[in-house]
Amino acid sequence: MPRLSSFRDFDWMLLGFVLLLSVVSVFEIKSATAHTKFHGFDAKQIEFLLVGICLMFLISFIDYHRLLDAAAPAYIVSIASLVAVKLVGTKVLGGQRWINLGGGVRFQPSEWVKLVLIVAMARYFWNLAGKPLTWKDIGKAFALVGVPMLFVLKQPDLGTALTYLPILLCGLFLGGLQVRQAGLLLLGFLLIGGIGWSTGKLLKPYQKARLTSFLDPDSDPKGSGYQIRQSLIAVGSGGIWGKGANKGTQTQGDFLPIPYTDFIFAAFCEEHGFVGAIGILVLYFLILMRLIQNAQTASDMPGSFLIMGVVAVILFQIAVNIGMVVGLMPVTGIPLPLMSYGGSSILFTFLALGIVMNVRMRRFVN
Repeated sequence: MPRLSSFRDFDWMLLGFVLLLSVVSVFEIKSATAHTKFHGFDAKQIEFLLVGICLMFLISFIDYHRLLDAAAPAYIVSIASLVAVKLVGTKVLGGQRWINLGGGVRFQPSEWVKLVLIVAMARYFWNLAGKPLTWKDIGKAFALVGVPMLFVLKQPDLGTALTYLPILLCGLFLGGLQVRQAGLLLLGFLLIGGIGWSTGKLLKPYQKARLTSFLDPDSDPKGSGYQIRQSLIAVGSGGIWGKGANKGTQTQGDFLPIPYTDFIFAAFCEEHGFVGAIGILVLYFLILMRLIQNAQTASDMPGSFLIMGVVAVILFQIAVNIGMVVGLMPVTGIPLPLMSYGGSSILFTFLALGIVMNVRMRRFVN
């Protein structure tokens, strides 16, 4: 009986929005790769989605308090997996980010680390509940996120490393960070960032070029500004209604870089125009609102922390990816949740949604 009650309490509306966006993703990947060597990636995306949905249902029936209790060993394993990437990882396009599992299957540990950090942050601030945050508490929170972040930066994978920051910021905000503390932290960030930028210790030259080229992509149209220029052309050429599926000149002409992953929103805008883009944004808005509503109705503080950690990561990825596509943000290689092709990204998203469902189904438990 409790199991049937929990199944009834599953957020089917949220799942409906997620599946609708996933279907759109499959069709757009099919269109973007129709005449390329990546043809057939849409079928692989369906496989990733089916595995993700199964994992979502599986994790939703494991009491999230058990996940919180396993935060420490999971964190240790996650660090070990990042070390394994450094030792035996597969290098692709200059980045050593994957572990080859055989049979053409690659695992990207940095993606699942996001999930571990969400749980670890929730557990950490749950232990501090009711106490004012001290600088020592803040330092420990930074260390929890900073250690895996440094490993990922070394891969190098700036985009994924940046997705760890919203988890930290969300935890600090919900944990009771004071305004004075926030101001001093911001000042510290600016100082460290300025020193790191000027000395070249934090970022590689090509990463610095990516972070600055969006301000003036025409200054290097065939180099660091190429991706943003082609993206802006694709978005602008879509007009109000778009050119239609399989009819995007930038996408089908292979001018738009990797249109099935980082720039899938640009490909979609070219083919479906302003109206299609608004439809996608509305879907994202509905998903985020359902997530926040579930956080508000959670039965305890750690449940709310878990869901808001998921919200922070998804919102950050949406904002950065779409901002990148329209030239408002630098190119960082952050995928668009539920739209971009990629097994690791899809599995993380559905596992995170499974935790959200987990909290929701136990919202009436004392």
